[in-house]
Amino acid sequence: MLMDTDERPVKAAAPRPPVAPPEKRRRRGDGGAAWVFLAPGMLGFAIFIVLPLVASLVISFFQWPLFGTPRFIGLDNYTKLAGDPAFFAALVNTLIFAFVYTALNLVLALAVALWLRTRMYGASVWRVVFFLPVITPMVANALVWRMLLSDEGLLNSTIGAAGGQGQSWLSDSRFALAAVVAMSVWQSFGYNVVVLTAGLTSIPKEIIEASRLDGTNPWQRLRHTILPMISPSLFFASTMTMIGAFQVFVQAQVLTKGGPGESTNTLVLYLFRNGFSFDRLGYASAIAWVLLVVVMLVTAVQFIGQRRWVNYDQ
Repeated sequence: MLMDTDERPVKAAAPRPPVAPPEKRRRRGDGGAAWVFLAPGMLGFAIFIVLPLVASLVISFFQWPLFGTPRFIGLDNYTKLAGDPAFFAALVNTLIFAFVYTALNLVLALAVALWLRTRMYGASVWRVVFFLPVITPMVANALVWRMLLSDEGLLNSTIGAAGGQGQSWLSDSRFALAAVVAMSVWQSFGYNVVVLTAGLTSIPKEIIEASRLDGTNPWQRLRHTILPMISPSLFFASTMTMIGAFQVFVQAQVLTKGGPGESTNTLVLYLFRNGFSFDRLGYASAIAWVLLVVVMLVTAVQFIGQRRWVNYDQ
């Protein structure tokens, strides 16, 4: 208490609560605006990604025809997969395709990116040329390759004109999967050319010049200088290429329709046939979840392994 001159008690003024500065007040109010901007994307993600994922998991526990009444069967679809030889053939084909396709794609893309980096005339034009198949519809590309590789196609005609013996590239199980791989690499390696070219461009010229002055040959510069410095780009390209490889469908469907026999049947093609040709949506959903697990395992191995060879130091 405080006393005035008349000896009357005077109450002390209560302290005012601290007032947040204008910047903090604005920051607190930004949360609502942030949610407004995030809502369309989050809503689309929930509707088109999360909801289908949950629905496919539920359907995989049912015998679910396209038309008719679903019947709950528990884990029977997954049990059938364990004894389905066609499924294992498709799984093996997909694994072979994924690893061979990814390796060839990266090697070819790196070779072209290094070639375009040699100050050649018209490098920008060549980049566009190599990237054109990426933006061309895959079905159109596959149809062109089917005409090219048919028994009376351009490839066999050229081999015959040179005195050789043509092959049944698409109807012979020895060559069919290789034909699918070749068409797929041609279709998509241009994307990795752009990615790796960006990585090569980020290497300071002084480092390359210093390596050259140290007496290194081109192979030594590539192995000990260039590859470590573009390893983040290589890791990104390999991961995305591998994930895309497991989703191969159009190439096998248009070129060979999964044949001859099961030699080019892939998991996505087998999934499609079970769901929409054989009227077994539950079985197709089980295949989809097995494919998801396989992709996640392969991607996890890539992320674990990248600690040993990817260099993020600048």
